[in-house]
Amino acid sequence: MLTIALIYPEILGTYGDGGNALVLVERARRRGIDADVMSVGIGDEMPDASIYLLGGGEDGPQRLGADLLRESTFVSRVRDGKYVLAVCAGLQLLGTSFAVEGDDEYEGLGLVRAVTRRGLTRAVGELLVRRDHDVLVGFENHGGRTELSAELEPFGVVERGRGNDGVVDGFRTSKIWATYAHGPVLAMNPWFADEILSTVLGRELEALGTVADDLYAERRAAVLHSAASSRRP
Repeated sequence: MLTIALIYPEILGTYGDGGNALVLVERARRRGIDADVMSVGIGDEMPDASIYLLGGGEDGPQRLGADLLRESTFVSRVRDGKYVLAVCAGLQLLGTSFAVEGDDEYEGLGLVRAVTRRGLTRAVGELLVRRDHDVLVGFENHGGRTELSAELEPFGVVERGRGNDGVVDGFRTSKIWATYAHGPVLAMNPWFADEILSTVLGRELEALGTVADDLYAERRAAVLHSAASSRRP
């Protein structure tokens, strides 16, 4: 049984990030894999799950989320080897510290060495991230600038938008995927959902020919064409 835990969707669910759970469970079931989503609300015990999903949120909810996660078994479960997909505020929570209202620094969960500070401007708009032969598309809306430690691998290279700092987006470890891309990101990038499923399940997956895959192919071609056009003199 593949279990997907959606963490605090009432405070960490900006821009439909909870849809990432629906994408994972649907793409698993279409391959005959038994899968289910567990919604973990405030006051609920942290369940044992195959993967935990953290979404975006505003400053106050983000700070509350950090406190709740710190009091739960979430950190120990991740340190014991559980998988995590983190988006935007969720990404920032996993780091050493992040900035909240008034530029106050707030302690993160310390699962990775990353620090998020206030940016001079807010990043709003389309986000295009390249990673090897894969292209991630989505949109971002955040005021942070995230600095990764030297040993922490970014998720990919930013070709449009800001991501962490205008150069790279998110980070990736053997157990964690993190990005600033909303959308929800897995609905817009089915290849990314399949990468997560394949890693969590420990095996290759057969391809799916869904409408989502067709739309992604069209979107990928369009954004790459637009990006190439914008670079022409």
